Amino acid sequence: MRVIGLMSGTSYDAIDAAAADLTLDGDRLTLTPLGLISRGYDEGLRAGLAAALPPAGTTLAEVCRLDTLIGRAFAAAAVEADRELCDGQAELVASHGQTVYHWVVDAQVHGTLQIGQPAWIAEATGLPVVADFRPRDIAAGGQGAPLVSMVDQMWLRGRPGAPAALNLGGIANITAPDGTAFDTGPANALIDAAVHDATGGRLGYDVDGELAARGTVDEDLFGQLIAEPYYALPAPKTTGKELFHLPYLRSALKGREALPVEDVVATLTRLTARTVADAVRSVAASEVIASGGGTRNPALMAALRAELGRIPVRTSDELGLPSAAKEAYAFAVLGFLTLHGLPGTVPASTGARHASVLGSITPGRRVAWPPAVASGAAPSRLVLNGEGH
Repeated sequence: MRVIGLMSGTSYDAIDAAAADLTLDGDRLTLTPLGLISRGYDEGLRAGLAAALPPAGTTLAEVCRLDTLIGRAFAAAAVEADRELCDGQAELVASHGQTVYHWVVDAQVHGTLQIGQPAWIAEATGLPVVADFRPRDIAAGGQGAPLVSMVDQMWLRGRPGAPAALNLGGIANITAPDGTAFDTGPANALIDAAVHDATGGRLGYDVDGELAARGTVDEDLFGQLIAEPYYALPAPKTTGKELFHLPYLRSALKGREALPVEDVVATLTRLTARTVADAVRSVAASEVIASGGGTRNPALMAALRAELGRIPVRTSDELGLPSAAKEAYAFAVLGFLTLHGLPGTVPASTGARHASVLGSITPGRRVAWPPAVASGAAPSRLVLNGEGH
């Protein structure tokens, strides 16, 4: 089956559309990457989204507007991916949507909201769309994240040693060798917030890690930031920009307003590296396979390697899965499983009472409905075909 996976992460800077051919044979799922397109939100939509996110207030009218506009943007990306990557032969779209709120109280997740109305995608492409992946796991007592953990386990199964998968998006998350998965804390979220604020919006992130490379870690600020109680919580746990946002950073910088932005960014870069490294050591990983936007930040990757010492850090590109597209491919897999009536979660990863078939399905016009439902258990192995694509 030819599937398009759509993803926009907590940095909400672009929509990634990755296409793959997926073939299920017993417990083996083979993924052939077909490529990735990435399209930024237009400035007006991105500004509207930023203005509505916590800790800012918003209205139901604005949520409705954003749900529609983001749905249309996802639909345009899906149409382009079908045309450019699939020769018009896609059969399914799996859309993560845009996370706007993750409701956590005392480490328990009560709800989550991803917007980007899938009806617009189904209407534009004519394809069935699987969306709204996270709530089912939360209803079963789980954290609703990190959902890519199932794909990580399938993909890394059989690899020597005890590999851990790491995603460095706005928030960092890890899948441990034993299947435990959790958010370690901010990856780029606070770095991006600091850069955007200091440059008056001229820059949205630390380009090539240049600011961090020029800066010096402020030990007092680092000490205050590393004392955040979230880091000491046991897994499974999840977090987001509901906690790690610009006002959170400004509160930590109170009385330190004279700090150069380079020093602030250097300190935040070490914070990400330290909290990720602490998580890696806590799960006794023998190597780290990293993906996500943070892998393109040389200063962050150097800091992480320094923190981990003899534990090697590789990118998923080295194993044949493009790091920029990994999460979009993961949701393509999860959508495929849902369409076939197969579970897409591992209870050990999210803390749920049981594994669940994820998401809601919006039927399309081009593909026969309902689809054939697979029998038996979910696959246990993911094999990449066409390494290096």
